[in-house]
Amino acid sequence: MKDQIEPIANAGFYVALRVGFSFPEDELNQLPDPWIEYYTAHGLVVADPAMKWVYANSGVARMSELNLPDPQRVLPRAAHYGLEYGAVVSVHGPRDNGRRSFGFFFRDDRELLGGELKELEQILRDLHGSKDESRALTAAEVEALQMQSRGLRLKQVAGELGISESAVKARLNNVKRKLGAKTLAQAVSIASARRLI
Repeated sequence: MKDQIEPIANAGFYVALRVGFSFPEDELNQLPDPWIEYYTAHGLVVADPAMKWVYANSGVARMSELNLPDPQRVLPRAAHYGLEYGAVVSVHGPRDNGRRSFGFFFRDDRELLGGELKELEQILRDLHGSKDESRALTAAEVEALQMQSRGLRLKQVAGELGISESAVKARLNNVKRKLGAKTLAQAVSIASARRLI
C-alpha cells in the first residue's frame, strides 16, 4: 500500500480500513509527526471538515473543494505542516454494515490531478475489499470471546464448549493476536466496535 501511495501523496497520508463504530481494522499513518502531535493535542478530529466529509459522502474530493465549515481552521493549519494540497477518499459497500474505509492524501507542491484521485480511490476500494483472512476470527474464537465478554471464567467457557481450559486459552490468545490487543478486555472492546461480537 505504502509503495503505491507515496509517489502520489508525497507529503504524507493516512489510511483507515474498514472502520466500524470507531476503530479501523487496519491503518497506516504516514503524516508528519509534528502534525499528528498538534492534531491530537488539540482534538481536531471532531472539528476536521475532512472527517465530516468522510462520514457524509462516498467517493473522492480535493480538500480545497470541501464546502464545510472549518471554524478551528484545520485545513490552513495542516498547510503550515506541509500538507497544503490534499484529497479525501471514502468508500463503502452495500453489505458493509456501516463500515467504511477512508484516507487523507497530501502533496506539498500542487493539487492532486484527476488521474491521481481516481487511482487513490481504486487503491482504497481494493484495500477495503481485501481483508487478510489470516487475521479473521474463526467462529470458535468468536464464541469463546463472547462467553468471556459475558463474564464467564475459563473453566466455565471450557465446560460449555466441551473443550479443555488450555484450548480456550489458545483461542483467546489467537483473538488477542489477530485483533492486535494486549488484554482480553481490549480484545472485547475492539471486537465490539467492529461488530464481531
